[in-house]
This record gives sequence, structure tokens and C-alpha cells, in this order.
Amino acid sequence: MLNQLQPARGSRKNRKRVGRGPGSGHGKTSGRGHKGQKSITGFSQMRGFEGGQMPLHRRLPKRGFTNKFRQEYTPINLDQLEKLEEKEITIKTLVEKGLIKNENELVKILGRGEIKSPKIIHGHKFSASARGKIEAIGGQAIIIGS
Repeated sequence: MLNQLQPARGSRKNRKRVGRGPGSGHGKTSGRGHKGQKSITGFSQMRGFEGGQMPLHRRLPKRGFTNKFRQEYTPINLDQLEKLEEKEITIKTLVEKGLIKNENELVKILGRGEIKSPKIIHGHKFSASARGKIEAIGGQAIIIGS
């Protein structure tokens, strides 16, 4: 019956009510112990605080710079593309064949290996050697998004 529905036994727990007398087990100091920095109301500890010891994130040396505008390209070589039978290779084809994970990835075609049949290859970037090999055999290197 709908009026008799109850949560599973033990799945619901009462919240901890501190400062409600000695009989509760959480009276007087409310589970904070006696004195000290952590016992005071409004206390909040900095992330990585080590009790006054120099924190790890300040002990380690800082070097370099991270460019937040960096664009990562997934490299794909011509020898990988040669294994595909398609005459036209798009980003969608690369996803279907498992060479890249999703269609939002940026792809750069590199020149390792040989390509034996003319193919139309779509990519976001091409290395000079890859473009030369593709066009020498009679194929096309089409740049996406330009």
C-alpha cells in the first residue's frame, strides 16, 4: 500500500545534534575537544594547511607557464590512413574507425608512412610532408575550419 511505504531499515540516519546536554554524548564542547585553534567558532582551515609547517604547495619550486589558449591536436599519420579503404576520409570516418574519440577533436595529419591510392583527406592541420605525399599521388588535403 502506498500509505505504508517506508525507506529501507538503516538507510536513513538522524543528524548529529551537538551541544544538547551531557546525555547526548555531544554536549559541552560539542565534539571539538578542549581549547586550541580548531575548537573556536568560525574556524576555517586553508587547503593544504600543515599545522604551521611550510605547506607542500609552497615548498615545491614553481617553473614554467601554462598557456590557457593552447590547442591540442590529435596526430594521425599517413600509414594509419592507408589502412582505411575509403576514398574520402572525414572526421566522422576517423571517429567510426576508432582513430579519434569524438568529432570535436582537432586533427593534424602527419607524414609518417606512404599513401598508395589517391584520397581526399579532411583535417584541421597538415604537415608539409603529409600534404606533399597526398598531392603527389593525386589526392587532396582539405583544411577544415579555415
